Amino acid sequence: MRPDGRTAGTERVVGLGTIAREWGRIGITGFGGPPAHILLLRRLCVERRRWLTPEEFEDGIAATNLLPGPASTQLAVLTAWRLRGAPGALVGGVCFIGPGLVLILALAALFLAGDPPLWVLGAAAGAGAAVPAVAVQAATSLVPASLGRMGRGRGARARWAGYALAGAVAAVLTGPWLVLVLIAAGLAEIAVRGGRGGRDDRGSGENRGTGGSGGRAGLPLAAGPLTLGGLGVLGAVAWVAFKVGALSYGGGFVIIPLMRDDAVNRYHWMTDGQFLNAVALGQVTPGPVVHTVAAVGYAAAGLGGGLLAAAVAFAPSFLFVLLGGRHFDRLRADRRVRDFLTGAGPAVTGAIAGSALPLAASLGYGWQWVVLAGALLWLVLARRGVVLALLAAGAAGVLAVAAGLPPA
Repeated sequence: MRPDGRTAGTERVVGLGTIAREWGRIGITGFGGPPAHILLLRRLCVERRRWLTPEEFEDGIAATNLLPGPASTQLAVLTAWRLRGAPGALVGGVCFIGPGLVLILALAALFLAGDPPLWVLGAAAGAGAAVPAVAVQAATSLVPASLGRMGRGRGARARWAGYALAGAVAAVLTGPWLVLVLIAAGLAEIAVRGGRGGRDDRGSGENRGTGGSGGRAGLPLAAGPLTLGGLGVLGAVAWVAFKVGALSYGGGFVIIPLMRDDAVNRYHWMTDGQFLNAVALGQVTPGPVVHTVAAVGYAAAGLGGGLLAAAVAFAPSFLFVLLGGRHFDRLRADRRVRDFLTGAGPAVTGAIAGSALPLAASLGYGWQWVVLAGALLWLVLARRGVVLALLAAGAAGVLAVAAGLPPA
């Protein structure tokens, strides 16, 4: 796949209008955070349109999980870049982010004016209860391609299982340090394959996916003391958003404690209750959970603060792809990079599956477990649609609070 939209064996160019429509549709219907976004992007790019091969898509997941910031946003930008270069990345990324951003800013204006409506809290609790099931389904959809890439030998299958288990355990226990496990799995596969004299047991390696280098990976930066008196409130908003978008690993759920410390304790833009409501809105609205940062910015400085926070938080996702995208084809041709991603891919799959455990453990109401059980049956056993499952779960939450169940 070349970044001008031409795929192997065809001269078809994917139009910007098509990218705007398809990525905008995911931005509108992408409830459930990164697991849902990964599944929807895969169904679009790999299964329905066949713009990308399964290996290319898996490479994209592995590469974006090695970058700081919102991984699903980076995957959306990267897949659009693969179809139409920089214009595609900009159009696809903006259309993916835009719908949820507009909605969460509108809801922020509503709930920051007073107590949020109970139906909003109920919808958030209901949709959130189904998210662990979405994570399980997203992980299972990646298994066949990942196993096929690793190879058919007994040793290859054993390594795949080991990497996947390591990713799952790390997702449960290590939080933002998960990236170190992904890097370790990739380096281990380089060592194993290099130790066999460079023989590639996956085939010719043609049409491999977009690569990423572990060299970009760093460590999470804690929210330390910072004096921004000369920059005022907007400077503080920009700094908080920059940490969310460029200096934190682990996705939306990991950066929530970071935002809370700044928004509630350091700058006093929000109360604890208001911040929890913002997090709930970030989960029930479509698009990245990182949209929560826009609600924090709104609390600090109104609409301008919300837009600034979103722009700063999401800018690194575009820059990583726009500045590094031209190197991806060269990295694809590097055998060590392919081996690295072959090892990191199963760890990513395991991490997505493992994230279901802490998500499920965070459920606080008995009725949410009933919703989760129904979502597992619908998504994993029946293999039905994600969007309908999350909308039904949100509706169940609204009915629960209407019946007087908590959080009513």
